[in-house]
Amino acid sequence: MPYPTNFDLPASVRGHLPDHAQDIYREAFNHAYAAHAGEADREQRAHMIAWAAVKRSFIKADDRQWVPRHT
Repeated sequence: MPYPTNFDLPASVRGHLPDHAQDIYREAFNHAYAAHAGEADREQRAHMIAWAAVKRSFIKADDRQWVPRHT
């Protein structure tokens, strides 16, 4: 199920990622969810792709806090 807003994201995402990272997650999830239509593991793949997208721009600085990567 696509997420129309960041508020609709799972609590595990909202509670750990800053706002911009949530935007990245939501957009990547929605795109991947649409791209994998008809596949049995569609939602699981979309979540994996969304986390990978976040990890390209953010890094976990400690056990809880995600911060932007500096290039």
